[in-house]
Order: sequence, then structure tokens, then C-alpha cells
Amino acid sequence: MTTTREATCACGSMHLVASGEPVRMGLCYCTDCQRRTGSVFGLQAWFPKANVTVTRGSPKIYVRTAESGRTIDFRFCPECGTTLWWTAEQRPDWIGIAAGAFADKSIPAPGFSSFERHRPEWTRHLDALDVVHHE
Repeated sequence: MTTTREATCACGSMHLVASGEPVRMGLCYCTDCQRRTGSVFGLQAWFPKANVTVTRGSPKIYVRTAESGRTIDFRFCPECGTTLWWTAEQRPDWIGIAAGAFADKSIPAPGFSSFERHRPEWTRHLDALDVVHHE
């Protein structure tokens, strides 16, 4: 049985479905991902384009040039601003999806991290934090 995951923006105006497991999962600490997410990293789930179907919404597109000089085309919700997915010149046959948009705790763990030079030192100590339960 093939796994399917649904990703949505914060307001629900945009929706996509990804089938199968991600071919690549990673954390990116670049300053552009920090600004895009409002967090200290972006969590990326990469799928083959053929495995992703946009089922609702018409995104706005923001194109930026990465530190490598290659372009990345971000798709985000024009209503709430959530970045939902992107395509990268470096991987033309894949779609990167903001893994948090799945809101699925079964999403695989990242297998790599990039731009470690921008990683805050305190992130290395997250397991030592007190856990607050909001259930």
C-alpha cells in the first residue's frame, strides 16, 4: 500500500497530496530558510514531481537565487502566506514540500542538514529542554 500525505497551508486555501515516501528529507539552516519559515531551519520533504498533486488553490510564486547561484521557485498561499512547496533548478524532477505543512508526526526524520554555519548553537541542546504538554 502506498503512503499518501496531505499538506495544507495555514488557512486551508491550498492543498496538495504526495504519494510514496520522500526521496530526501533534510534540515536547511540557511538564512533564507530561516526568514521564510520564521524558524531557525526549514524542514524539507522532497518527492518526485510525478508523486505530487495540487488539489486546491492557486499559489503566488516567489523566485530567489540561492547561494549556489541557482534559482528556487517558492509557491505560497496568497491568503495566509504559507510557503507550501517549491521547485529548484538543482533538482528539476523533484518538488520540495515544507514538511510542517503535512502536520504528520510520522514524517520521516531528516537524513541531512545543510548550511550548518548558520545553525544556532543552542539547537544542539534541544533534547535537554523541559517538555510542556498541551493536550
